[in-house]
Amino acid sequence: MNNSFSQSYKNAGVDVTAGYESTERIKPHVKRTLIPGVISGLGGFGGLFAPDLKEYSEPVLVSGTDGVGTKLKLAFLLDKHDTIGIDAVAMCVNDVICCGAKPLFFLDYLAMGKNYPEKVAEIVSGIAEGCVQAGCALVGGETAEMPGFYPINEYDVAGFCVGLVDKPKMTDPSKISEGNVLIGLPSSGVHSNGFSLLRKVFSITDSTVEQNIDGLDAPLLQTLLTPTKIFVKPVLKLMQEVEVFGVSHITGGGFYENIPRMLPDGLTAQINEATIPVLPIFELVEKLGEIPKREMYNTFNMGIGMILAVDKSNAEKALEILKANGEDARIIGEIIKGEQGVIIK
Repeated sequence: MNNSFSQSYKNAGVDVTAGYESTERIKPHVKRTLIPGVISGLGGFGGLFAPDLKEYSEPVLVSGTDGVGTKLKLAFLLDKHDTIGIDAVAMCVNDVICCGAKPLFFLDYLAMGKNYPEKVAEIVSGIAEGCVQAGCALVGGETAEMPGFYPINEYDVAGFCVGLVDKPKMTDPSKISEGNVLIGLPSSGVHSNGFSLLRKVFSITDSTVEQNIDGLDAPLLQTLLTPTKIFVKPVLKLMQEVEVFGVSHITGGGFYENIPRMLPDGLTAQINEATIPVLPIFELVEKLGEIPKREMYNTFNMGIGMILAVDKSNAEKALEILKANGEDARIIGEIIKGEQGVIIK
């Protein structure tokens, strides 16, 4: 690429040489994510992955795509870009495992007003870290410099993941029945949804960058920027030993929108509110924003990032496996008869 250069394009705001420098800077991060199956390096027109299908009788590909949303505004204010990529990966891989699929590879899309190679490398370092946590490979992506569309110091990041599961081993929500137990896995914080409301509640501006609030262990923006927790490894470990009927990733829409996505008609998820480890940040949001509790549970994860439905006879074993794999898992409710939905009491 040494002879690739356009002064005219640079004068228009796009420096192709910055793109080449960004590629060189991200290579060490991408290398961290290499797993068996990767057969291509950066720079090709497509990312190549050869899955080992010997153990699959009916292999099914499962895909998920997402972005980070307005949480990016906080990264801009703090000028901190090395964790936002974890969020981009987490939002995709946490969806993919709801079917029981193992994430294989991830591709990102990064668009910005101006390509600053150091910043690109920071962002991709987070994406790579997310892939390492999820056990998948970063096989490619796209960096688009778009002057006049994005401000020069802003960007957007999104991506998608492809996973693989054997059809007989997929989660099957049709098996969920009355009496099943709901197990909750704690979140790391707000994760990556509800930030438009959060920015309004806290009136977040440049002046709030170092703001400390009683009850929080870190400054407000640092607390809010905590990356989304990736649940892939402990959940897949559990699924090797216990049948999990359904999985709900608690993202935008909170409990009331996400839990019903795994419920058959005629069944309700009854949640015991006393078992929810509500994080201090949510208590502050509820108080300062004067937000009704139901709306809090209809917007945020409230301290629970993923919910699993298992047979009551397997509940204790499931808790033991999850705790052995680093999860402070807990029983938070059960399945009862009723109109498809959620009851929190």
